[in-house]
Amino acid sequence: MAAYLSDIEIAQLCKLKPIGEIAKVAGVPEEALEPYGKYKAKVDLSLLDGKGKQAKLILVTAITPTPAGEGKTTTTIGLADGLRKIGKNSIVALREPSLGPVFGVKGGAAGGGYAQVVPMEDINLHFTGDFHAIGAANNLLAAMLDNHIQQGNALGIDPKRITWKRCVDMNDRQLRFVVDGLGGRVNGTPREDGFDITVASEIMAVFCLSSSIADLKARLSRIVVGYTYEDKPVTAGDLKAVGAMAALLKDALKPNLVQTLEGTPAFVHGGPFANIAHGCNSVIATRMAMKLGDYAVTEAGFGADLGAEKFLDIKCRMAGLKPNAVVVVATVRALKMHGGMDKKELGNENLAALEKGLPNLLRHVSNMKNVYKLPTVVAVNRFPTDTDAEIDLVIKKCQELGVNVRLSTVWAEGGKGAVELAEEVVRLCDMPNDFTFSYNVEDSIEKKLTDLTKKVYGGDGVLILPNAKKEIERLTSLGFDKLPVCVAKTQYSFSDDPAKLGAPEGFTVTVKNVKVSAGAGFVVALTGDIMTMPGLPKSPAAERIDVDDAGRITGLF
Repeated sequence: MAAYLSDIEIAQLCKLKPIGEIAKVAGVPEEALEPYGKYKAKVDLSLLDGKGKQAKLILVTAITPTPAGEGKTTTTIGLADGLRKIGKNSIVALREPSLGPVFGVKGGAAGGGYAQVVPMEDINLHFTGDFHAIGAANNLLAAMLDNHIQQGNALGIDPKRITWKRCVDMNDRQLRFVVDGLGGRVNGTPREDGFDITVASEIMAVFCLSSSIADLKARLSRIVVGYTYEDKPVTAGDLKAVGAMAALLKDALKPNLVQTLEGTPAFVHGGPFANIAHGCNSVIATRMAMKLGDYAVTEAGFGADLGAEKFLDIKCRMAGLKPNAVVVVATVRALKMHGGMDKKELGNENLAALEKGLPNLLRHVSNMKNVYKLPTVVAVNRFPTDTDAEIDLVIKKCQELGVNVRLSTVWAEGGKGAVELAEEVVRLCDMPNDFTFSYNVEDSIEKKLTDLTKKVYGGDGVLILPNAKKEIERLTSLGFDKLPVCVAKTQYSFSDDPAKLGAPEGFTVTVKNVKVSAGAGFVVALTGDIMTMPGLPKSPAAERIDVDDAGRITGLF
């Protein structure tokens, strides 16, 4: 049946359980539940008070992504369902989808086939309004910044040195570079400006890394919005914007409870992109899943060189989390693309291209095992077009090289298709591990970037352009050099060149610019041609989305 129904059709055929029933399964008391309609709710932060138990933490990551898709979220959901199939108390923690990809290339982002979180239409669209609140807080700060300049500029802010951008949760290339404040003195100070997509906003990163309202306010106060004529940083705290921003975010900060198609409790909360931000769901949602379940399954965006690296080096470092196991998702289709096969030909069997693409998988696995020292298993996520010979080749080659591997058929079978994977994950979680970071946070910014490039990307080092070097010197003088680094780079390659597929070697990563996200607590290094505001493709997914008179949505996948 799965081969003939779209994701949204499968989701709409599912009989959802009332959210109160899911809360009981998760162990959420009625007084901590704030329903948003019948099938979704927020959970009060008071539930995190006190010590309680600590679940095993499982990170699901993937090989370097391709347009062919890897099914990382699908595997994460299916694994949580699979753990329940073998009698384990599992809870899943995921990011919220951004409207940009939903209406752009990707379509929905709530899993696929018979491994989805539901109600998928709500989750993919407005959900509980978290992204709207984040965008409002971001743009309130922008408005207060420009108003401060308009009303006399007591802080001496240099309009040419403003680093804070407005945001909107949409792919809109027209807004990347704008000039605003036109129309005469009463309409503001003319200046160059621009928009980021909401998921690239520092407010999103702050939101996802905050542990409480108090921590949220402390992080918001440290956000640097620009510099004075005397080269001093200006913060949101200086602009007295923090209280109002926190007021906009206070309800959004509570994690959202939904369910999988099989009734497994799921927290879906926060959603920074992993190529331009740190790519993980909120610390609060992860901690809530760990407090309520025995096994918390979470994912990090794009390939392991992006989402997993940032999950481990940034999120785990800041939140004091220690993963128990890692699942690296791979697909035959993506491996064939890394082996040089054209996307249009992926439905055809090609064992030579498949074998040629395997080094990409092996590097990701090596990073998890040898750099971060975590127990790891490969999940081969089966697509309907994969042949038995192709699946057998991947499994055989992994086994020959000593790589732990299991077949996953969750897209077609849900939790049943992840039972073997779940059993192996339980075994790995019981193993001791020597989890370590890929760099020393006390080192210089340049040393951290070099270590990341050599250890995780497999490159020779970094080339820091003059503008970036100058900014590194400034940030070092201001004391920001001891923060973790968040590399913004293409998701399609270990390098900063999306054309370098597979496991490239002998490359350098070019750092074009560096900026501080002081509220989030990391330094962002922008490499290659990375952009913080994507554009829509020639044929956007939005053209195929519709709603009928009964309110039934179609075209979301």
